[in-house]
Amino acid sequence: MSRIVGVVSGGIDSVTMAHHLAAEGHDLHLLAVDYGQRHRKELVFAAAAADRLGATYEEVDLGSVRNVMRGSSLTDPAVAVPRPGRPAWGNPNIVPNRNAVLLSVAFALAVSVQADAVAFGVMAEDVGPSDTSPEFLRLFLDMERAATKGSLAPDVELLAPLIELPKTGVVALGQKLGVPWEQTWTCFRGEDIHCGACAACVERRGAFADLGITDPMPYREPCTPR
Repeated sequence: MSRIVGVVSGGIDSVTMAHHLAAEGHDLHLLAVDYGQRHRKELVFAAAAADRLGATYEEVDLGSVRNVMRGSSLTDPAVAVPRPGRPAWGNPNIVPNRNAVLLSVAFALAVSVQADAVAFGVMAEDVGPSDTSPEFLRLFLDMERAATKGSLAPDVELLAPLIELPKTGVVALGQKLGVPWEQTWTCFRGEDIHCGACAACVERRGAFADLGITDPMPYREPCTPR
């Protein structure tokens, strides 16, 4: 058993990762970060995952950082959440450098609790942002091992247990682990229910449909054939 700080947003990927790590018997410290995201209601679902799994939960308020993360629909009220189909380069759904911020906070918590590893829920299809790539994760770990030298074990790890799974693979794993899908949040708009039309909703609905699994979440817009 290892002590692991897991970064959770309340979405399908990170919640499935948390269930996976819990099933392996690790001592989990789950971390959620409010970075001023439009869909910050996802944090309610992150807290619910921690409670369900009996994990320690920390929530960090970095809400004002949205003021320097302008230009993204997730952090800038002036930028509308688009429908899918936009190119990855310049995609308004991407917050450049966000994951570096989140992981820096996670490693700070790792020092406090003397964790053996930090876990991050990126998956195989997270190809748009450069800060989800294997190269980024490798280089970030090198930096953190230098930054925490003498404070953490020199072999501290940065885990990405879902990085080889497509969204359908994540949903299949979560289904096997008994993830309660109604206790996850996906929609970028962060309204009372999932919009059903943003890129995140479309990806989620498509994965469930491909697997023949019923998604229990209600959606504002009806599902359209892909």
